[in-house]
Amino acid sequence: MGVRKLLRFLWVISVVLLIEAFSGSGSVRLKSVAMNPPPLGICASSVRKHGYKCEEVDVTTEDGYILSVQRIPVGRGGAVGGGRKRQPVLLQHGVLVDGMTWLLNPPEQSLALILADNGYDVWIANTRGTSFSRRHVSLDPDRPVRIMLHIRFHSVEFWDWTWDEIVSRDLPAVIAFISQQTSQKIHYVGHSLGTLIALASLSEGKQLDKLKSAALLSPIAYLSHMTTALGVLAAKVFVGEYLVWLSSIQKGKNCCLNASTVDVFLRNEPQSTSTKNLVHLAQTVRDGVLAKYDYGNPAFNMEHYGQPRPPIYNISNIPRNFPLFMSYGGQDALSDPKDVATLLDDLKLHEEGKLSVQYIKDYAHADFIMGVTAKDVVYDKIISFFRRNQ
Repeated sequence: MGVRKLLRFLWVISVVLLIEAFSGSGSVRLKSVAMNPPPLGICASSVRKHGYKCEEVDVTTEDGYILSVQRIPVGRGGAVGGGRKRQPVLLQHGVLVDGMTWLLNPPEQSLALILADNGYDVWIANTRGTSFSRRHVSLDPDRPVRIMLHIRFHSVEFWDWTWDEIVSRDLPAVIAFISQQTSQKIHYVGHSLGTLIALASLSEGKQLDKLKSAALLSPIAYLSHMTTALGVLAAKVFVGEYLVWLSSIQKGKNCCLNASTVDVFLRNEPQSTSTKNLVHLAQTVRDGVLAKYDYGNPAFNMEHYGQPRPPIYNISNIPRNFPLFMSYGGQDALSDPKDVATLLDDLKLHEEGKLSVQYIKDYAHADFIMGVTAKDVVYDKIISFFRRNQ
């Protein structure tokens, strides 16, 4: 069942992107690729059943998207530390997945619950377009526009965004809400696209007044290297690197997954995103630079940016004293070690002691969020990093 579902998804996404490439339409929804999203929400399905308190929160962005956020305010044992204030941590997932990715393993192996048990106030983000963030104050994500090759295309208005809007709208809204609720600076953890979002935001000097540090797992800023010839070919045209990763979860090089975790993953993922977002990711692969969305025409770019080419996110602009932790794997088909080396070169002037880097030779992309050894190998180091930067 899992293999069939994944193959169907890969076929659908390929056809949709081909159609969109030639039709010129900028945004659609990939319909119902996740078989059984939890009907009662993430708290009920994946947190409370383990004995943890969990709150479902809605955060509305400036452009009207209603985002689902989960809060785990205390560990399973309740308040610790004599009532001391627990520092907030925001977990940001990658593309084609949602906040469930932090809760796929048992409590003692899932980062969200490990952080709660270690005294942190944990917040889980779900970006626009995912199962529980497919809402808007006025736009309908399911309003059909057209049907082609038995694929239903949905509201262009609702799906007219890329990760640029996640950087400029979703992330600020969620961080502002957490800051308002806790009156504290926030530790950030991102995986995959969640790292790109943070790097782009920090490079523009945003959120620095509200963030305490950032831990980036499988960091992505450059996507020029792939581990297979097929992956390179696909990435040059569309977003083959994500298809390679999704496929590798079922049969790839991830060292430390178990069958039950993969089964949970395939019941909930992959999630919807906009075609425009996938095209933007493809531009990142094709062009080898981290830039805002390219409208494909100097006149259109001038209209949006006041210049003929999209503005670049300059990673070297990240303040040199901002604490960063990066962990990457030698078997990762997305966050390739050569691309991470390029990213680290952008950060070569970072202050000593403010940039911590971990290389794990046998880890691939999914191991950082689903690996049964990730607690000992990665998560304990994240907690140590946070404690050094309280």
